Order: sequence, then C-alpha cells, then structure tokens
Amino acid sequence: MREVKELTMENDDDGRLRRAIELTLLAPAARRAQLDALCAAAAEHRFHGVCVNPVHVTHCRRLLGHGGPRLVTVVGFPLGENRSEVKSREAMLALEDGADELDMVMALGDAREGRWDRVQQDIAAVVAVCGRAPVKVILETCLLDNAEKRRACQVARDAGAKFVKTSTGFASGGATVADVALMREVVGDALGVKASGGIRSRAFALQLLAAGASRLGTSSGIALLSC
Repeated sequence: MREVKELTMENDDDGRLRRAIELTLLAPAARRAQLDALCAAAAEHRFHGVCVNPVHVTHCRRLLGHGGPRLVTVVGFPLGENRSEVKSREAMLALEDGADELDMVMALGDAREGRWDRVQQDIAAVVAVCGRAPVKVILETCLLDNAEKRRACQVARDAGAKFVKTSTGFASGGATVADVALMREVVGDALGVKASGGIRSRAFALQLLAAGASRLGTSSGIALLSC
C-alpha cells in the first residue's frame, strides 16, 4: 500500500523523468563500487535503465537481475571508427553477457565524407545480430551540420535501428534542444530519440523531453528528481 501511495503522489514530471532516464557510467576508469552504486540507484529510483561499458555488462546483469532497470551498453564507443565486423561481434558478446539494449556509434568518418551507403551498412550489420534488442545509433551531433543530422536519422531508420541518439558525451558537445527537435521531426513516431551528454539540470532535462526526447542518458539522474 505504501508503494502505491508513493506512486500516486509522485510528481508527473518525476514520473516522466524516471521512465526516460538511463543512468550512465561510461568513464574508462570506473570502479566496481561505482557500478554497484549505479545499479542500486537505478533500481531504487525506478529509472528505465543503466548504461555501462561492455566490460561491465556481466557484473551489472548480476546486480540488476531481470524485470527491473534495463541494461544498456555501447558498441564502437566512443569514436565509431571500428570495422563493421568488429562492431557486430562486440554487439553479439554484449548480448551474450546479458545486455538488453545497445547504443552504437555510427561510422562518423563515412558520414562526414557523404558515404551514406557505408553508414547504413554499418548500422544494419549490428541490427542484424541483435534480434529484438533495440539498437540506438549515436550520431555525435556536435560534429555534424543539420543536413548531415537529418540524413543520419534517415539512414538509421532505414537500417532498422530503433532509436537515434545525440551524443557520446566524449566529444566537444552534448545534447541540445534544437538537435532533439530536429531528430524528432525527421523520425516522427517511427523511432525513439535519446538525448545524452551534458544533461545535469532538471529544467534542461524537461526541455529535452518537451522537444521530443524519449530517453535521457545522464550520470545526474538522481539530481534531476524533485524528491
């Protein structure tokens, strides 16, 4: 009864944030205690999921169990400049280790050169090994002009991805309201849009959701809640 009462009294914005947040820890030197705290926080606050590097998937799967927060990991991270065969194999191993969802960095060099057929093939190669596991394609929007962002969204959709995502958080910029709105305009209701990179305030997170984001990748998830 207490849980039902707490859910009923929950702020509507808090509910939207909880359902959208993927609590993220992708630092290369992350320690086991930090991962333990990440998974515990995601479960306690009922976030959508956690996002960790592939080497930590097995450990986090044990911590999260099943039926709670989703376990998300990354592919070709953070540069995207791996061969497609490597990305596909990395995706397969992550799924075998227990990942539920995969965030892959697209082939950024090919995108900047206008080789969109190669970008699409790269994404499709990962999608092909993932079955029902959703693939989110990281565009690294700070490195693209608006025409390239639009084309990248179209290519991700045509390759079978389920989401487009703004950023790795490791480049020169992160999510912006304008980029999220552009991505949502292009994909419509066909794909999800994940905003990530630099989401540290509640006000900004809510602006991103209002612009069309359906997921938020952030290491500041708890701070975004009012309680």
